[in-house]
Amino acid sequence: MTERRSYYGEIIRLGLPILVGQLGMIVTGFADNIMVGHYSTDALASASFVNGVFNVVIFCCLGFTYGLTPLVGALFGSGRRMEIGALMRNGLALNLLYSLMLTALLGVLYFYLDRLGQPSHLLPLIRPYYLTALAGIAPVCVFNVFAQWCYGCTDTRSPMWIILACNVLNILGNYMLIFGHWGCPELGLTGAGISTLAARVLSAAGIIAVFCLARRAAPDRSGFRSARLNRRTLSRVWKTSLPVSMQMTFESGSFSVAAIMSGWLGAVPLAAFQIVVITGTLGFCLYYSIGTAISVVVANVAGSGDRWQMRRSAWQGYHIMLALMTCSSLTFILGGRSILGIFTEDPAVLSAAVALLFPLVLYQLGDATQITFANALRGTSRVMPMLWIAFVSYVVVGIPATWLLAFPLHMGLFGILLSFSVSLFLAGILFLVFFLRATAQKRPHGIMV
Repeated sequence: MTERRSYYGEIIRLGLPILVGQLGMIVTGFADNIMVGHYSTDALASASFVNGVFNVVIFCCLGFTYGLTPLVGALFGSGRRMEIGALMRNGLALNLLYSLMLTALLGVLYFYLDRLGQPSHLLPLIRPYYLTALAGIAPVCVFNVFAQWCYGCTDTRSPMWIILACNVLNILGNYMLIFGHWGCPELGLTGAGISTLAARVLSAAGIIAVFCLARRAAPDRSGFRSARLNRRTLSRVWKTSLPVSMQMTFESGSFSVAAIMSGWLGAVPLAAFQIVVITGTLGFCLYYSIGTAISVVVANVAGSGDRWQMRRSAWQGYHIMLALMTCSSLTFILGGRSILGIFTEDPAVLSAAVALLFPLVLYQLGDATQITFANALRGTSRVMPMLWIAFVSYVVVGIPATWLLAFPLHMGLFGILLSFSVSLFLAGILFLVFFLRATAQKRPHGIMV
């Protein structure tokens, strides 16, 4: 029982600062959408479409940086700090190249926005907001690279404080630029985009400052300065990063396709979809924080070679995840209408959003499950199965299920959100199966899960 509690405590200790930072991002997301929603329904619908598209890219960049966490963690645990610096130099270069490639692809898509089936009257709002989101890809990449360095070195507090500070600035910027307060021009949705871009640039600058100035990072900086780009390290980062990136890309991509399909139903359904999705991020951010902690703990335990302990740490992380899932689901059930009503005063949008509370609660369990075991599998560094599991779950099964439930079966928005549960549960089961395979070992006598 003592060892069990120690795992619970370690996961909570690592995950809590990440959770606080994620809750700060939730508040910011809520504030963004509340301000935009109260500005106009068209602005909210436009934000939904653009955010749906860019969420794919953001999660793709985030997933690519995820490959650094177990690598940094292993080096940190063995005291090889100079090698951490070399890894960071190569990892940063590769991630910047990756982000620039994604920026170029999204830049090309900009010229075809009118062909994606969105209401034509929304395009004048969509285009400038799209450009501000495009400019923010590289700063997001830089922040996440150094955030994973912090996590791998068991420092989850520094990213938390930077996230919280920049989120406060983002909210203030929204207040000034959306509505034209404090002598600023009234820019509406474009103002929200500018404010978000400024916050992302400042967060990147803040995390770089931690790396450059923190006393504890001196050996890492030394290794960073003296290192050179080399094929072996680049290949190592690539092999651990790409599968995780593709897993998160396929997952977020299925949500983006769902946002596009919601737009086919009209501006009101699209706005309702945006409100429900941003509300659902309350649960996701909770799960993400604990999932990151699970990955770090599993990776640390993996260093000892005790695979059964890896399993036990993952299951105990899942227990924490289920508790959080229960809390978020009860929040949606008991206070869902009040929460959704914060975002809009349009009765049609609110009514459409309230009707989605049941599938919203249902997919929370699937989301908690897949995040737990995806991160547990990532902690083993055996990440290649994550690529095809995500492809099968979200692309082969998830996207067709979204279309089938929404249109041929005439379930509309309800069917779109219900399809999330299908793909998330499938992914969660497959991640669990491969995690168990990766940790297959004869059970030590007397150990209980």
